[in-house]
Amino acid sequence: MNASKYLPITLLKGHTVFVTGGGSGINLGIAKSFASVGADIAICGRTAERLESAAAELRHMGARVSTSVADVRDYAAVETALAKSREELGAVHTMVCGAAGNFVARAEAISAKGFRTVVEIDLLGAFHGAHAAFEQLKETRGNLIFVSAGQAYLPFAFQAHVGAAKAGIDNLMRNLALEWGRHGIRSNSIVPGPIEGTEGMKRLGGAAGEDTWKRMVPLGRYGTVDDIGGMAVVLASPLGAYVTGAQIVVDGGIGLQGSGLFNQAMEQAMPASP
Repeated sequence: MNASKYLPITLLKGHTVFVTGGGSGINLGIAKSFASVGADIAICGRTAERLESAAAELRHMGARVSTSVADVRDYAAVETALAKSREELGAVHTMVCGAAGNFVARAEAISAKGFRTVVEIDLLGAFHGAHAAFEQLKETRGNLIFVSAGQAYLPFAFQAHVGAAKAGIDNLMRNLALEWGRHGIRSNSIVPGPIEGTEGMKRLGGAAGEDTWKRMVPLGRYGTVDDIGGMAVVLASPLGAYVTGAQIVVDGGIGLQGSGLFNQAMEQAMPASP
């Protein structure tokens, strides 16, 4: 997104943003939105090639960029990435905890390892990012942005593992808003709807079908990474200076419809339960 189409290109000049899972998808879109209004960007992820490709795009937009290969399940790796970012770009002002994992599975078919993996990437990874960034955020009186999901508050078929993880993220977000507000740190989450061109839509959209999703969305379209990135910029900027502990839903109204159509479509697409 070019958030500067709507906001000053210098809105966040001198502002350092760290994005976990920032090499692709929604998280890269968020990073680009911040870059478009003058911020410097640090990204981490598990694949060096993907990070370097993303970094090239961000540098082309004029941002200074720091990259680190780090798995958010590894606290020491996240700490090291944040230390590297501080050395190269300065203390973090906005920490975006966006790294996530997902797959489609009946609850009875999810292995303990599979359930644990999603919880570790999503929830434990979010805690690692927030906790490791605390001292820098305290210094800058910065803010946290968590990328949540509709599964956090609405049950979706074959998403028990994701729902548990994302509900935990939103509860963590509120606890940190309550506890860290005295340090000037704000904490919020963004709940994306179906976002076109992302890995999540490849996994979920293919099974449910594009028409099903569009019937569910009152605005009648998929969202874009620009929609999510723009909201992240607003939350992190002075425009959101008095917003904390909020779950900001950016889903075109899909949450208002419930998950019934999705559940029916997924049930038809999934193999029969043994």
